[in-house]
Amino acid sequence: MEIKKYITENEPKMLEDLFSLIRIPSISAKPEYHDDMLACAKRWAQLLLEAGADEALVMPSKGNPIVFGQKIVDPDAKTVLVYAHYDVMPAEPLELWKSDPFEPEIRDGHIWARGADDDKGQSFIQVKAFEYLVRNGLLQTNVKFIFEGEEEIGSPSLESFCQEHKELLKADVILVSDTSMLGADLPSLTTGLRGLAYWEIEVTGPNRDLHSGHFGGAVANPINTLCSMLAQVIDEDGRITIPHFYDDVEEVPAEEREMIAHIPFDEKKYMEAIGVKALKGEKGYSTLERNSCRPSFDVCGIWGGYTGEGSKTVLPSKAYAKVSCRLVPHQNHEKISQLFVDYFTRLAPEYVQVKVTPMHGGEGYVCPITLPAYKAAEKGFTEAFGKKPLAVRRGGSIPIISDFEQILGIKTVLMGFGLESDAIHSPNENFSLDIFRKGIEAVVAFHKAYGTM
Repeated sequence: MEIKKYITENEPKMLEDLFSLIRIPSISAKPEYHDDMLACAKRWAQLLLEAGADEALVMPSKGNPIVFGQKIVDPDAKTVLVYAHYDVMPAEPLELWKSDPFEPEIRDGHIWARGADDDKGQSFIQVKAFEYLVRNGLLQTNVKFIFEGEEEIGSPSLESFCQEHKELLKADVILVSDTSMLGADLPSLTTGLRGLAYWEIEVTGPNRDLHSGHFGGAVANPINTLCSMLAQVIDEDGRITIPHFYDDVEEVPAEEREMIAHIPFDEKKYMEAIGVKALKGEKGYSTLERNSCRPSFDVCGIWGGYTGEGSKTVLPSKAYAKVSCRLVPHQNHEKISQLFVDYFTRLAPEYVQVKVTPMHGGEGYVCPITLPAYKAAEKGFTEAFGKKPLAVRRGGSIPIISDFEQILGIKTVLMGFGLESDAIHSPNENFSLDIFRKGIEAVVAFHKAYGTM
């Protein structure tokens, strides 16, 4: 049966199965949803078996369970390992949703619900493409699935799971649908991700909160000091001042910069969409280069003193900040983390004490566009969307992707179908039904092409 006809005839059942997953509030960030994590893993295992997997197991990890499934058509054939995650972000603020986040609705040609895109909708594309190939005797590749339940909290258990099960996860390439395209009519393949380093800072001044009238002007204010120190981390040209920070930064090749320059991008609309009148970043680079293939430093949160209703004239004892760096390939997040700790501690004047605590981090990733699996994905997009996808680097981070390469020794193809308008991690997350259908077609075409390479 032709794939378009298969989707049309089976779509009601497909959507009901997807909705059965979405209705499970698998929120990894909140311990009270522990039972829902297990329920979602079990439901995924059941759906993998129904789709044609030879086996589907709910396996223990140090944290939430991991779903593993596989179908081996020929021990000598290529093997594709499909990675996805079944956990979702919290839905708050609930009052901003137009419908119940865990009761999916179809409106205006979109599925509206938490997880509709990230990542239940996108991972469902992979499984339904697999199902079509199995039922029609077209599958020429072995397919393995690994679905985790902790991606939204940094995948703390997945690395050790992969170390312990290297043989089980052995494959030729990893296929991931957890990224986005440039537009509904502008298909693209993500070829690079930035890494991440994250810290929490504590600045202590006096041994207690002080009266700002009695002590202001004579005792250093930790919040003022923290702001002054943070301002020194980026210079006037937008470059990060941490010594040796750029030692391992790979300059983007001229050919790739030229390709980036040809990506359709309306800077005026970009600014209007986020409500700013001007943009700011590293001197000598375009906006698309700055937010994808150059490193960055950001204060993610800052607090201290009195923040309640009304006023309180206090000189606070402590100030805090959470800060992060987006890193580029070849920058080791642990090395960068220590460089920042050493540098920021040295910036501290003698009238305060500074404590910098490293949090989570991960490496960047680059997929060569010459990779056979990339070429197969390119063909898949071309068949489904009617045009060759652009190769783009993305500014976000999926740290487990670089871990896969280091542990399993294989590359990952990031074949994502999301859009910026899907509002992942935000109220009113949604996913286009048209793209859902085209995504299935694209993955089917990928397997057909890769299986004959």
